[in-house]
Amino acid sequence: MARRPAETPPAADLFGGPPEPPPEPAPDGPRPLADRLRPRSLEEVVGQDHLLGPQGALSGMLARGSLASLILWGPPGVGKTTIARLLAQRAGLVFVSLSAVFSGVADLKRTFDEARARRRAGQGTLLFVDEIHRFNRAQQDGFLPVVEDGTVTLVGATTENPSFALNGALLSRCQVLVLRRLDDAALDLLLARAEAEAGRPLPLDDAARATLRAMADGDGRYLLNLAEQLLALPVDAAPLDPAGLAELLARRAALYDKDREEHYNLISALHKSLRGSDPDAALYWFARMLQGGEDPRYIARRLTRFAAEDVGMADPRALPLAIAAWETYERLGSPEGELALAQLVVHLGTAPKSNAVYAAWGQARRAAKETGSLMPPAHILNAPTKLMKELGYGAGYAYDHDEAEGFSGANYFPDGMPRQQFYRPTDRGAEAAIGERLRHWAALRARKARG
Repeated sequence: MARRPAETPPAADLFGGPPEPPPEPAPDGPRPLADRLRPRSLEEVVGQDHLLGPQGALSGMLARGSLASLILWGPPGVGKTTIARLLAQRAGLVFVSLSAVFSGVADLKRTFDEARARRRAGQGTLLFVDEIHRFNRAQQDGFLPVVEDGTVTLVGATTENPSFALNGALLSRCQVLVLRRLDDAALDLLLARAEAEAGRPLPLDDAARATLRAMADGDGRYLLNLAEQLLALPVDAAPLDPAGLAELLARRAALYDKDREEHYNLISALHKSLRGSDPDAALYWFARMLQGGEDPRYIARRLTRFAAEDVGMADPRALPLAIAAWETYERLGSPEGELALAQLVVHLGTAPKSNAVYAAWGQARRAAKETGSLMPPAHILNAPTKLMKELGYGAGYAYDHDEAEGFSGANYFPDGMPRQQFYRPTDRGAEAAIGERLRHWAALRARKARG
């Protein structure tokens, strides 16, 4: 059965008034530390000053009394739900919460009907939809009329890139706000609040405290869950060092989804680090992808592409080395074969770079498309029959090995098509020598053309 939407009474104040504390939850059992420390006003939200600070986008909306429908995009545990609840409180709107995971069409219809009735009574509704990207396109379209006519102020929360996860019609009616992962300062402030609430410090030395923040990976809720485990230790427990902390707490899995945006973000970071000749950064992103569970074969395929596209003829060894590293991984598997891929990452990162072949290939394809019906010049056509010889096939062909310097300077482009230069080698790596050779041949070709 779908969950009934959660609803809170409207706050008494309107825009610009002092924040009213939310009602105290019913004392129906122990509450997690993260819930006990949930901010009670927008001023208590940490790590999102670009939205809630004096010049923040949300602060400006509240000051103007014009809260727009919003999409809050950010990683887990940065305050999306809390901000939505506090916006409703500050704006004097009834807060109604739905989860796209548990809700269906019937829940949406009932919620919209209740919002319409509420509006007729002079009360607005802030509809918060968690994981809004999980609604299909038809369900997303269902929000359009109620957002358009102001029946609800929609605040959707998503961890996915809205450009891909939400349809354009809904995005055009909402403002997308990006929430940042919590930095060290924000995480440390949360730890200080946990210690104040508990009335004692966390049993950690300074290094372990830094390790705890790193383990949270920018997720405030996860950090407070870890802190709650530490505060459950005996009061007289000795402070833990990083090794002791690691033994006590399981390290969080890195945020990574092999078929979502993070997958493309990290492979882009790896590719651009290699292109920027930074092997250390490239190794880091390579390790991040493996740690997130990426298939090393996918990385090997992308590295092979990089060898051809971005290193190219500046280091002709790069492509066969990429194939060798890929085959080594196939033979050894993980973790032994990952070292061969790491060696390839370092080689590609330190190799001279050239995309001259990539650019030449693109130009040659365009030229072929434009001139696809032109025949090769007759002198380079084979003449296996008497008729073909009579038609001039192969006539005047100069065998380059018999020419001075092994170079005839003949024309190999179609008759009537001017000679073109697609490949322009750089002066980096092996291409520097290739460029000299091509310039020498061009001079010989010009000399032979003059007779």
